[in-house]
Amino acid sequence: MSSDKPMLSVLRGEQSRIPPLWLMRQAGRFLPEYRALRAKSGSFLEFCYSPAAAAEATLQPIRRFGFDAAILFSDILVVPDALGQTVGFESGHGPRLAPLEGEAPLSGLREEIDLEKLAPVFETIERVKGALPRETAFIGFCGAPWTVASYMIAGHGTPDQAPARLFAYRRPEIFEALITRLVEASVAYLLRQIDAGVEVVQIFDSWAGVLPPTQFERWVFEPLRDIVARVKKARPQALVIAFPRGAGAHLRRCVEGLGADGVGLDTAADPASAARDAQNRVALQGNLDPLALIAGGAALEKEVASILTAFQGHRHIFNLGHGVLPQTPVEHVEMLVRFVREGRS
Repeated sequence: MSSDKPMLSVLRGEQSRIPPLWLMRQAGRFLPEYRALRAKSGSFLEFCYSPAAAAEATLQPIRRFGFDAAILFSDILVVPDALGQTVGFESGHGPRLAPLEGEAPLSGLREEIDLEKLAPVFETIERVKGALPRETAFIGFCGAPWTVASYMIAGHGTPDQAPARLFAYRRPEIFEALITRLVEASVAYLLRQIDAGVEVVQIFDSWAGVLPPTQFERWVFEPLRDIVARVKKARPQALVIAFPRGAGAHLRRCVEGLGADGVGLDTAADPASAARDAQNRVALQGNLDPLALIAGGAALEKEVASILTAFQGHRHIFNLGHGVLPQTPVEHVEMLVRFVREGRS
């Protein structure tokens, strides 16, 4: 390995017999120490903007599991918050935003992201980077424009993103203006994260899979490609992972055309097929079913072995196909770490 950080080496083009390992939502409600920390805080957004608390949440899974990467504890909706949209979180109901509606739905938004409002996030990064083990990579992130826009338009999460999809069909010029503004905001936000100390940035497009092909191209692929290109042009040392969840038939296009160093695979993606498509042009990340992690035992061991076998000889970062679920037993995560690092393939 050319780097003492295995994850960075894989993203830069090297293969590893034992893949680097981290988990989406590895800092969160399944950890008792996180629940204790969260109980001392106010709203979830206040928690994200508390550098001491957010740094501690970022570091907790590294101390407990020794993952190969830490991911910044924050939320994708700090971007609309910093664009001037009212954002809150209701216990048991998730995010609540003032929906974009009316004749001039973008009139209440800033033209540019207020990075000063996000200063606590950058302070969190500075706190974490000095506390990480030498071999642990540090990941920052943002939500992709399509996914963030879906929350901004509906005002909350929806099962099929129908409000945003209808908006894009009915008012394409305004929707394009919103996507453009989110591309600009995302680039500025990621660059500041990199300058503060993260080494990798991941762009989460959690709802990419709900769009038909022409809409996927316009609202998912093109904005993702634009963000990746602009981040890498401005900060050539930065490494970028794109995670277009549910990309399915578009996966090869994402691998070949986004320009990212890594592409995340969701649970439904076939690892062997994805590895053949990628041909080691990018690192592939994923894609254990979070429910297999809850199941544990022989089922977990079998699924881990299957994924490791599929990616043998390829650049691979072991992860889930989506985030850790709150009911996941801590001991099953410990089991997963053992299975991956013992090379159960």
